[in-house]
Amino acid sequence: MSTKPPHLAASRSIAWRLTLLLTVLLTIAAAGTAVAALSYGQTAATRAFDRLLTGAALQIAERIDVVEGETVIDIPLSAFGLLSLASEDRIFYRIIGPDGETLTGDETVPLPDVTDKGDGPRLYDAEFSGEAIRAIKMQRFLAERAVRGPITVVVAQTLRARSELANEIVTRAVIGVIVAGGVTLVLALLAMHLALSPLRRVENALLARDPKDLTPFSTTTPREVEALVAAINRFMARLDRRVSAMQDFVADAAHQMRTPITALRAQTELALEEDDPRKLKTLLRRIRDRSVGVSRLTDQLLSQALVTHRADSATLECIDLRRVAVEAEREARRTGGATGIELDLPADPVMVAGDAFSLREAARNLITNALAHGKPPVCLRVSLTEDGKAVIAAHDQGPGMNPVQLEQIGQRFARDASNSQSAGLGLAIVSEVAEFHNGSIQTTHRPEGGFEVGIELPLADPAPSTPAESDAE
Repeated sequence: MSTKPPHLAASRSIAWRLTLLLTVLLTIAAAGTAVAALSYGQTAATRAFDRLLTGAALQIAERIDVVEGETVIDIPLSAFGLLSLASEDRIFYRIIGPDGETLTGDETVPLPDVTDKGDGPRLYDAEFSGEAIRAIKMQRFLAERAVRGPITVVVAQTLRARSELANEIVTRAVIGVIVAGGVTLVLALLAMHLALSPLRRVENALLARDPKDLTPFSTTTPREVEALVAAINRFMARLDRRVSAMQDFVADAAHQMRTPITALRAQTELALEEDDPRKLKTLLRRIRDRSVGVSRLTDQLLSQALVTHRADSATLECIDLRRVAVEAEREARRTGGATGIELDLPADPVMVAGDAFSLREAARNLITNALAHGKPPVCLRVSLTEDGKAVIAAHDQGPGMNPVQLEQIGQRFARDASNSQSAGLGLAIVSEVAEFHNGSIQTTHRPEGGFEVGIELPLADPAPSTPAESDAE
């Protein structure tokens, strides 16, 4: 059984979702209108035909009289003329005297519930001859000498015309709702098409762009779409930085690696042709030194590429700078063979918001730079400044940088001319990490002697946490 990827399973368009939602809402509205129309139609039809029943019963009751001691009933044709407007219905009537005997009409026409003690007109539903009927019971009181008491008039009618009228009202209402709903849906889709046109403009602007064009684009959009356009522009800016960094890295790597590899190859060819043991040993020493330089350059190029990548992707965490110093010192001893590195760490944690890998790489490069260009002993120090900043710095006993080198600090491939193995990337990596962490690279000629290069970083916001324990050995 195949399953679609999550990004394909939820790929239905906004227009499709809105169309479905509008259709569901209109269907619910139509159903509600049909139910309301049915109730209204039944009520309207019942009221209309009830008035006809009432009018017919009144006309019959008014034509009841007493003549020479006998009850005379003169049923007017107009009474049934009103009811005959419903040509498909049958009409029944029954007139009952004061003694309860049926004077005229069908004596099987049912009466309302006997519990009803009211004397006024009473409309009720019943069943007669296997068919549902609607009837009215009305009384007229006679106070003649020969006849005294209520005369009951019952007029009934079948419900066919009522049902037809109710169905006609419902049908017309439903047809009107369907037509109105269809027109509303078409107008809504048209309005939706116009409302979504800014998204199509953004889509067309993106599709019309050259794949290599990563500059921000601007197009007139509503406020609701501005956030989307801003997010796209931010993404394109990040992508542009990534591409530029990758292109710079490839160009720098190709440029910086070509010269030492060419020299290494030339020296190797000379060594193959040399027969003098002393000269051969000198050439081998040069090949070794050149290999060490190439290895260091490759390591720093890869380190810079990783730091550049993490600057856009890594999540900053609350880190104890003392732990960073300990791990950097261990790694420098393990990978670079550095020995005699001292650690100067405070007793309390120094917490900063940062990326542990990038800070560790920066600290390792600080150690490597001090070992390569300074004089031992080298001390990696973590401290706090008077203005509440954290500092991690490498201190050596060398004379430090001259003014020209200080101006070029942090620039890539700013090599030390006196050191042929200098790759010119160590402090560039340190500067990039400092910028990533909203800090700065600092240089200091110590009063007690020596030179110090480090990073000054803002402290992390104070939050309740368990103080980290130092791993200092």
